[in-house]
Amino acid sequence: MIILAIETSCDETAVAVVEGTGDIYESEMNIRSNVVHSQIDVHAPYGGVYPSLAKREHAKNLVPVCLRALDEAGYEMSESTLADAPEDVQENIEHILEREPELYAAMLDALPLARPDIDAIAVTHGPGLEPALWVGINFARALTTLWGLPIVPVNHMEGHILSGFSKGNTFPLGSHVVPFPSLALLVSGGHTELVLMHDLFSCTFIGGTRDDAVGEAFDKVARVLDLPYPGGPAISKLANDAPPRTDEDISFPRPMLHSGDYDFSFSGIKTSVLYAAKKFEALSETTKRVFAREFQDAVIEVLVKKTIAAAKEYNVHALILGGGVSANTALRDVFTQAVAEELPDISLHLPDKRATTDNAAMIGLSGYFRFLRGDTVDPEHVSAHGNLSLEE
Repeated sequence: MIILAIETSCDETAVAVVEGTGDIYESEMNIRSNVVHSQIDVHAPYGGVYPSLAKREHAKNLVPVCLRALDEAGYEMSESTLADAPEDVQENIEHILEREPELYAAMLDALPLARPDIDAIAVTHGPGLEPALWVGINFARALTTLWGLPIVPVNHMEGHILSGFSKGNTFPLGSHVVPFPSLALLVSGGHTELVLMHDLFSCTFIGGTRDDAVGEAFDKVARVLDLPYPGGPAISKLANDAPPRTDEDISFPRPMLHSGDYDFSFSGIKTSVLYAAKKFEALSETTKRVFAREFQDAVIEVLVKKTIAAAKEYNVHALILGGGVSANTALRDVFTQAVAEELPDISLHLPDKRATTDNAAMIGLSGYFRFLRGDTVDPEHVSAHGNLSLEE
């Protein structure tokens, strides 16, 4: 079974082709292509993602990204395009894309009329920036109209969980492969949450950030330190280059570390960095490195200790790390060491670093299992949900 997957929840325009064999219990997954077009350069001058710009870029890039994904997956494109389709089909698709006329024009000129050997289309319908989500959803609806395929809406965060099992382009996956119950820590620019997985399709939210997401905190601290966007990689690089610790080094707070629950708060750490920086007329490069290391250490300590405590309380069999911040080398190293020392009987699942950022392959993985379960919907009923929960 082959899934064409579409991801436009934030500032990456992504399309992938994922092939699965087997059933919900045990499958062999093959990522045939996974194309991601980043918008970082567009949003970097603003220090964050602007939804209207993200929407515009998705509309401009979806067709070329889709064509590249199909090409890399080994499909030969027909010469006939949407422009050769019956008039009523063109009118229906033009209506679907009435808010994305640039996307419709690109489809008209370039998208193959003949349906590739694909069984279904999976698309992210939340959480994320709703203007961005709608572009991907409408593109998926247009493709289902053109090619007569079913559509499967996918939760973006569910994709991040499943990407924790990726070890390359081909790997086993399914409810007999994933040990349940499992605990997933999802950390990104917009999310910091602990999710207890009872099976592939049943999750319970047990804790999350009360203010800034961890990736958002990295971005804000990066601005304080006059570092480029996105802040995570820049802070990580400075932290790695920090000099040996001394007793005089600043230490930042560990908010809610002993709160007795599994919620997080990172706004206070960010504010502490800001106030500390204001004590200097100008931050030297050495001071920036020390600040970066101490901030990163504070964040990681809170994330790891709370996650380990939750894993013990809920007696889980596996711990999964997912989301863009899971690419942080120090975070991965501390998690690996903590699990080995405190939870030696559970398995730790870290995604390939290239699978940590938003991509469509993870949407295809989730879409494959949801298609097997029968979670297809009427294309007209797919809508964007910016705050979609994994519990829904």
